[in-house]
Amino acid sequence: MSFFLTALRRPGAPSPSLGQQVRFRSQLAPRQIKWVKRHRGVTPIPTGGSTKGTTLAFGEYGIRIRSEGVRLTAKQLTSVEEVLKRKLKPLKGAQIWMRVFPDIPVCVKGNETRMGRGKGLFEYWATRVNTGRVIFEIGGIPIREELAREALRQAAAKMPCVMEFITRQTPPRLGNLDIIPDGFIMRSGRLMPIPPPASASTPTVAAQIAQLTAAAA
Repeated sequence: MSFFLTALRRPGAPSPSLGQQVRFRSQLAPRQIKWVKRHRGVTPIPTGGSTKGTTLAFGEYGIRIRSEGVRLTAKQLTSVEEVLKRKLKPLKGAQIWMRVFPDIPVCVKGNETRMGRGKGLFEYWATRVNTGRVIFEIGGIPIREELAREALRQAAAKMPCVMEFITRQTPPRLGNLDIIPDGFIMRSGRLMPIPPPASASTPTVAAQIAQLTAAAA
């Protein structure tokens, strides 16, 4: 590994320290960090009533987490992005937005290792996401819903959690609850306005048919 880092270093440049990692342009990794090792932490739980990050912000379709919160690795996010790029390649102008970014270093110690001697070595980058968080969005041009569903279904199969397909009409989510605004109802996964009640002065369809039948007689 030291020889590989030395080959990539410019002539006369200082050798990389423990906190510096070689980052390629195609890799999902932060440009620089202060500490190369970090605590494991826990997946955040949405408390306090905030629904930020649970609805679409850029595209027309997307996927969000429906099961419990998980920790996604940079490799998993890259695999999902490659699937979406391959499915949307024939559509000129289609765009993909990734709403999360792996910026947490994960360190792993070898199996059957004795306790002590500090934390393990850096292994990969990851990010913690909670329930209802939007992971990917697609749009940029008009895309048929059938094509978007199929592309996002194949992308969701690469994720280690249960995902759901969402659109612009999908309501925000607080944990496992869908926040439906006043005056709307959910029908087939979409927000629909509640129709106004029929007033007494307005005749119903049956009454109109009866009046037409009586007039014809």
